[in-house]
Amino acid sequence: QVQLVESGGGLVQAGGSLRLSCAGSGRSFSSYAMGWFRQVPGKEREFVGAINWSGGSTHYADSIKGRFTISRDNAKNTVYLQMNSLKPEDTAVYYCAADRSWDLLTNRPVAISYWGQGTQVTVSS
Repeated sequence: QVQLVESGGGLVQAGGSLRLSCAGSGRSFSSYAMGWFRQVPGKEREFVGAINWSGGSTHYADSIKGRFTISRDNAKNTVYLQMNSLKPEDTAVYYCAADRSWDLLTNRPVAISYWGQGTQVTVSS
């Protein structure tokens, strides 16, 4: 089992940057693929990006490709989401997620077993 805690959210102006962190508990963190999702009120949770166990494979949603970067530091049990060139439409609660699976065709976890509590990101225009 793994517990996930996000941090780094906040208020930023359009065009600015933020880095979200997700700290995982447990000694098996490096065996989990990690993902980032976001959700705005009234809408379904949306996939943002994912990274495999080693960090050697990543996949991003088209809406953020080229602006966001996912990385991980298994020695620190932490995964990061670097967000650049932020837009007002990036405003959402951002969640990190973990699962042991990884689909080689889609380059993302097949399912999600664990979720963090979320961190709010607000981008002002």
